[in-house]
Amino acid sequence: MTIILDAMGSDEYPDPEVQGAVDAARAFGEEIILVGDEARVGPKLKALNPGSLPVRIVHAPDVLEMTDKPVAGATKKPQNSMAVGLELVKQGQGSAFVTAGNTGGAMFNGLKTLGRIKGVLRPALTALFPTKTGRCVVCDIGANADCRPEFLVQFAVLGSLYAKKMLGIETPRVGLLSNGEESMKGNQLVKDTFPLLQRARINFIGNVESKEVFQGKVDVVVTDGFTGNVMLKTSEAVSRLMIDVLKEELRSSPVTSLGALLAKPAFGKLRKMLSPEEVGAAPLLGIDGLVFVGHGRSNARAIFSAVAVARQAVQADLLSSMREEIQANLAAVTPAQPQTAQ
Repeated sequence: MTIILDAMGSDEYPDPEVQGAVDAARAFGEEIILVGDEARVGPKLKALNPGSLPVRIVHAPDVLEMTDKPVAGATKKPQNSMAVGLELVKQGQGSAFVTAGNTGGAMFNGLKTLGRIKGVLRPALTALFPTKTGRCVVCDIGANADCRPEFLVQFAVLGSLYAKKMLGIETPRVGLLSNGEESMKGNQLVKDTFPLLQRARINFIGNVESKEVFQGKVDVVVTDGFTGNVMLKTSEAVSRLMIDVLKEELRSSPVTSLGALLAKPAFGKLRKMLSPEEVGAAPLLGIDGLVFVGHGRSNARAIFSAVAVARQAVQADLLSSMREEIQANLAAVTPAQPQTAQ
């Protein structure tokens, strides 16, 4: 197994990528290909890995920055590290692609190079949200701001499969994000999607509110990319606020500082649950290849976790399973036609 890693993706590139690649190669004993500017990546890799680990560089002269617009940036910089890395996957030189770079750029380059899985209408960016009972797959979280009902049905199919293959949940509970549990609640998109999800070959449990997601009452949540992105950023902000307030309060007096010391294991568990470093990267489900996108603020630990997630997806044969499930659920994306009298 070879994982292709974009060396020019994170905010602090290429340092986290090089360190994460070396750590992953050491842990897994499998090849990592770093794609990026060899003049910048080479010296750093040589300093960390004098040649004993299976890490090598494929040169890509261009960098798709976070500030670049996806289409314009990729067109202006055709030899960007994402495009070069994804081409390696297309050629069969790697099993999966990982980047901590521009999400829109990853989506555009992924579609341009690998295309969509046959039958997929729109790929979805997926995230794992921490819950009271484990983790929940949420899609879409930003790839498709405007959606049609049939898009959401396919997100549900792909998300359900991801939960089964990657989280080990045999029959994932799938919910449609809404402002109430009743089937008549929600905007027009939610109302039109509900009956289609009932026809899909998934364990659809109905509408769910956001509070139920964090309670662990559902394993997969489906929504449009605009709503999903707002939900993601809000939850990230609340998590940071909670940690910051706890730190301030626990350091406010000798008594609370002592309490903090005694509660250190519990706080460590909470920090691990909320940390994006443990998840590493989110998959672009629906692209005809395994593409994972990490946070721009990824450090070496997060890059290592992203590589680990990509390896797990390869081992689980996720791509072939997605191709099969989409074909099996094609009928569900078309609303049932009323029967006419004979």
